[in-house]
Amino acid sequence: MTPNAASGPSRRKFLASTAAVTAAVAGGVPLLSACGGGSDGGSRDGTTSGKDAKKLLPAYVASNVVTPDIPSKNGSAIGFTGKLDLADLKTSVPKKLGKGGRVTIMSPFWGSPPKEGNAYYRAMNDLIGVDVVWQNQDGNTYDQKLGAVLASSEVPDVVVVPGWNMTGKIPSAIIGKFADLGPYLSGDAVKEYPNLAAIPTDAWQRSIFGGKLRGLPMPSSYVTGIVPLYRQDIFEKEGYEVPRSCDEFMALAKDATNAKAKRWACLDMKWTAFNAFGVLSGNEKSLGWNEVDGKLVYRIETDEYLEALEWTRKLFAAGVVHPDAKLGKSNAADPGPKFAAGEFLIYNQDSSQWWSRTAEQAVQNPEFKIWGMDIWGHDGGDPTLWAQNPAGIFAFVNKDASESVIREVLAVANTTAAPYGTKEYMATNYGVEGTHYTVEDGVPTKTEQGNIDVMNAYVMVASPAPTIAHPDFPEVAKGQVEWQQRMGAFTKKTTFYGLQIVEPARWTNLSNDFEQLEDDVIRGRKKISDMQQAVSDWRSKGGDKLRDWYKKLLDENGTATG
Repeated sequence: MTPNAASGPSRRKFLASTAAVTAAVAGGVPLLSACGGGSDGGSRDGTTSGKDAKKLLPAYVASNVVTPDIPSKNGSAIGFTGKLDLADLKTSVPKKLGKGGRVTIMSPFWGSPPKEGNAYYRAMNDLIGVDVVWQNQDGNTYDQKLGAVLASSEVPDVVVVPGWNMTGKIPSAIIGKFADLGPYLSGDAVKEYPNLAAIPTDAWQRSIFGGKLRGLPMPSSYVTGIVPLYRQDIFEKEGYEVPRSCDEFMALAKDATNAKAKRWACLDMKWTAFNAFGVLSGNEKSLGWNEVDGKLVYRIETDEYLEALEWTRKLFAAGVVHPDAKLGKSNAADPGPKFAAGEFLIYNQDSSQWWSRTAEQAVQNPEFKIWGMDIWGHDGGDPTLWAQNPAGIFAFVNKDASESVIREVLAVANTTAAPYGTKEYMATNYGVEGTHYTVEDGVPTKTEQGNIDVMNAYVMVASPAPTIAHPDFPEVAKGQVEWQQRMGAFTKKTTFYGLQIVEPARWTNLSNDFEQLEDDVIRGRKKISDMQQAVSDWRSKGGDKLRDWYKKLLDENGTATG
């Protein structure tokens, strides 16, 4: 049996989903370059913001069912640090909203899907009052299945679409194939579904596609999810200080590295370098643009971008980076075993690994302690961080669905969006007590059957506001939330933050090769001058025209924040 933690899903969790790592913090996944869907006035390109969007957005009504131990601040998740007492669980859905109808849902699934009619599915369907039939598809090849289904006339009642799959023709298909949920959710209408009303407005803004509110979102914190994680136990033993500038990091790295003893300072620190130098986000193409002094600038055109690559190159050149990181792309292999063995002391990765590494090592290596460094400004001052988008996975309802089917779907979503500390949350995330999980000393632990049945199904329909709760390691939950709060204080929102944007197809692949070139530059296989040439080529091959297109979009629609 494996201790489990409560948190929203992320792509990295799903792609590495095992019984040992069953939860992750929803957040930014670096350099996936996913293109969002959306437009104004029903066209296939563009976005919706400003006054037009305000008419579509659901009213926000904060949930008062459960009070978090750590409230949200500066864009952070809410946090829970107490033990779990099943007797104290609240009820957020006092009566079944489902009317007994049947709803088919297609969703990506990582791992082996459970058998139809398993105890988890039966219990959830009974709780909601809806007969949900799952059409689980392999998450690793989901884009292929998604494309085929959306091109056909046989579209399920609900289709889940992760942001990283919104490429090619998928955004246009979303606009053409899925229903407008505005009549059921816009304004005060959402109050019929209190858990959906408590979803942050930013996440709903991201759910506008083609000028209509079409998506049911999985919200996430807008604070960067990439944390410089380090071996706090070794730092304390060796007397190392956490660095507060890039120069301090380099000095520490040289001091900590001893190749003969098979110890290196770090893995590829490119993602942290981007944050330390204030580089615009590479998480999604629209987030890479920002208006500076009246001109739109793309991330790869900035001095900060080149400076971050140069600093990361110097780490490799100094021999302080673990040899494994020299072989391929950034942090491609599972770093867990060698990190636990002390072969390197620092790496940057999704903050979910703060908990998962702690849980992995708790029994066999009780001295092990992983913690997150605050991101520093490259020169020792405060960092400039850029907000990630506040939702990245969406569920859509077939445009041909009847009102009764749409209502059944919203009944499902209102249950799966229940906050932590409620009976509905436990049912959605853990299943049936005794069958799928047990609770000992306030810590829920999934049984073998729980690890088979209770995987990524109902959580994909809609989720509550970003939440971090680890009853087995409450100090980690506290550390994660407080880290987000500190970093959130330095986080700014770019011009196109929070908007679903469909770039014209002729330019969607324009910057696809930059991630590989970045990795080549920092490993010494290419030069900074090669990157400068690539940027020049990008401008001439369409980058400047794409800039004009974004400027026109901005002039016509404004931003989501102002």
